[in-house]
Amino acid sequence: MIKPPPYGEKDISGCGLSGMINKKGVRVSGKDITTSIATQRDRGNGLGGGFAAYGIYPEMKDFYAFHIMFDDKSCITAVEEYLRDVCYIEVQETIPTHRTAVIKKHPVFIRYFCSPHRNKFNFYQGPEYEGLTQNDYMVSVVMHINTHISGAYVVSSGKNMGAFKGVGYPEEISEFFRLEDYKAYIWTAHNRFPTNTPGWWGGAHPFTLIDWSIVHNGEISSYGINKRFIEMHGYQCTMQTDTEVVTYILDYLIRKQGLSFKAACTVLAPPFWKDIERMPAEQKEVMTTLRAIYGAAVLNGPFAILLGHSNGLIGLSDRVKLRPLVCATKDDFVYMSSEESSIKAICPEPDDVWFPHAGEPVIVDLENGDKS
Repeated sequence: MIKPPPYGEKDISGCGLSGMINKKGVRVSGKDITTSIATQRDRGNGLGGGFAAYGIYPEMKDFYAFHIMFDDKSCITAVEEYLRDVCYIEVQETIPTHRTAVIKKHPVFIRYFCSPHRNKFNFYQGPEYEGLTQNDYMVSVVMHINTHISGAYVVSSGKNMGAFKGVGYPEEISEFFRLEDYKAYIWTAHNRFPTNTPGWWGGAHPFTLIDWSIVHNGEISSYGINKRFIEMHGYQCTMQTDTEVVTYILDYLIRKQGLSFKAACTVLAPPFWKDIERMPAEQKEVMTTLRAIYGAAVLNGPFAILLGHSNGLIGLSDRVKLRPLVCATKDDFVYMSSEESSIKAICPEPDDVWFPHAGEPVIVDLENGDKS
C-alpha cells in the first residue's frame, strides 16, 4: 500500500467559472447563471461565491453604482461623509438580502448611485490634469475608500452594473442577494476554492473596477512583480488576492493605455519567445514591442479568467492552458465556463461547443456596443 503524502491531496482544479452574454442586450434573470455555477459545486469549498451583472439598473444607468461592503455599521459614517464631499449622491439604499439557512452573519451592504461632485471634478481640470476623465476621478474615489477607510470595501463601482459576492457557495450567495430579482444581459459567476489567500467576504470574486469585472480560476505566481508594476501607476492593491491585480492591470492596459482587447490579452498571456521568433516580421515586431513595454504585466502560472464589461464578455486561459475553459453558442447567447456540463445545465442543445486554444482570447461584443 502506498503511503499518502503527509499534507493530503490537493485539488488542482479548484474554483469554477461561468459566464453568459446575450449579444442583442436582452436581459435575463439570475436564475440561469445560478443553476450553471451550482453544477460546479465540487470545484469550491464554500469559502467564496459571487456574481457580476450588467444592465441591472437601467433607470439609473447614468450614475456610478457603488456597492460597498462594511464590516460593521461603525464605518458607514466615514464613508458617507467622504462620498458626500467628493460625489453627488442621487440615491442610497441598503442592498436587499434574504436571510438564509447558511448565511446568518454577514457584513452590511449599501449601494450609492453617484456622479462626480462638479466643484471637485472641475478643480482637476487645470493644465496639470489635462485629460482627466470622470472614470479617472471615480477610480481615485474607489482607491481612497479601499485604502484609507478601515472596514469598508468597494465591491463594484460601474454604471448599470453590480457585483454580489461573499463567503458561501455561489447558489447560497445568489439566494442571499436575491439574484432572481435582477435581470442582466451579461452574467458572470465564480465558485471559489481559496489556496494561497484567505476566504473572506472581500476576497470572493468577482473583482471589479468601474466597468470591469474579473472572475478567475488559478494562481498567479507572478503576483509580486505584477503588483509592483501596477502600483507604480497609481493603483493600490488592498484585497489580499492576485485577482485584484489582474483587474487593475486590465484597466490600465485598456482604459489608460488604449490597447485593444486582443492586445491586452496578448500582454497577459503572450506567445513564448521561441514562437515569436518564427512569426512574420511585422507580427514579430508587434509581439516583441508588447513584451518589451509590458513585460512586468505578463501573468505567469495557471489561470482562466472571464472579463466582463458593459459592452461584452471575454474569456482567456494561460498560454499552456493549465486551467480549463469551454465556450458554446445558442442563438444570440454565448456561454463560457470551466465545464461543459454547467453550460448544458442551462443550454441542453447548444449550436456550437468549442475549447479555445491556450492563450487564445474569446472576445464577444454586444451587437450595439461601442467598444472594440
